[in-house]
Amino acid sequence: MDGTAHGSIGTVDVDRSDHGYREWLKEAVRKVQADAQRSADTHLLSFPLPERWGIDLYLKDESTHPTGSLKHRLARSLFLYGLCNGWIRPGKPVIEASSGSTAVSEAYFAKLIGVPFIAVMPRTTSREKCRLIEFHGGQCHFVDDPRTMYEESAALAAESGGHYMDQFTYAERATDWRGNNNIAESIYQQLRLERYPEPAWVVATAGTGGTSATIARYVHYMQYDTRVCVADPENSCFFDGWVHHDAHASSDHGSRIEGIGRPRMEPSFVPGAIDRMMKVPDAASVAAVRALERATGRKAGGSTGTGLWSALRIVAEMVAAGRTGSVVTLLCDPGERYLDKYYADAWLEEQGLDIEPYAKTLDIFLTTGNWTN
Repeated sequence: MDGTAHGSIGTVDVDRSDHGYREWLKEAVRKVQADAQRSADTHLLSFPLPERWGIDLYLKDESTHPTGSLKHRLARSLFLYGLCNGWIRPGKPVIEASSGSTAVSEAYFAKLIGVPFIAVMPRTTSREKCRLIEFHGGQCHFVDDPRTMYEESAALAAESGGHYMDQFTYAERATDWRGNNNIAESIYQQLRLERYPEPAWVVATAGTGGTSATIARYVHYMQYDTRVCVADPENSCFFDGWVHHDAHASSDHGSRIEGIGRPRMEPSFVPGAIDRMMKVPDAASVAAVRALERATGRKAGGSTGTGLWSALRIVAEMVAAGRTGSVVTLLCDPGERYLDKYYADAWLEEQGLDIEPYAKTLDIFLTTGNWTN
């Protein structure tokens, strides 16, 4: 009997199956997952503190990823998210708004699966990051005002038929925060045989907010007593937005600490998940990375300094209170990317940054246990 006979409507069926695309998609996902399979976990380094304090400070060294930063994990997750959602297509460019490190990692994965990549970045981005993006086959598209990166990225995607990755929206949802060897699970596994396996505090910094969201959610999910602190640099709105419960907080200037700090409250920043925030002077961040080099022989980027300054302040509180335990922060990327910035006295002078008072605070603290700033 005809299904349309008595005024009934027949089945409407539109099949958009594309065998060629699905074969390409399977191969692209395989390549991204294979990259993770080939990668060993990153080290958990110990920062030297006086034994008498009974406190251990660790840095999760994300600079050892294939693209040299914490953002390698994020880029892998974003590519898998975009591929599995059907957003990334063969031959079409991936576009990202970034201050550099995410763009380096995304350029790597774009090259891995054979699609073009365009990074929309502030003109002030370090030369070394730009070189690395181009080394991995990406293009650099500069803007004078960091606040216009979002609109410029969306416009380029619309013009090219490509995909705007939008890390600032999707970072917190692309990462599996329940486990799957995310950064939080990795930290706890590596601490398992330490004398304080459950840290009192984990200190993160926020660019998208995705890392702090992943760590905090994992802590809550696993029912740990660990507290999560987010350190925010100057010229960033996250601290003010969090303190005043203001989802519309903004800043008129871009952050001098590349990779963290944003002029608006990003969708991936999850204020309710974290316990504490600190607003860290940029000069203190630079003083901290230079102190890190003196203590460990390792150069790191400015965002590492922002987190390390806050972690050492927390250690100072614990010392003053007579508490023992462990604290974890992140070594986000290598300092060799910033030799013309955080390790250049001429740049500090140009920016009007005096690191000496903060360097003195750190020297006194690491010698005596007294925090003077």
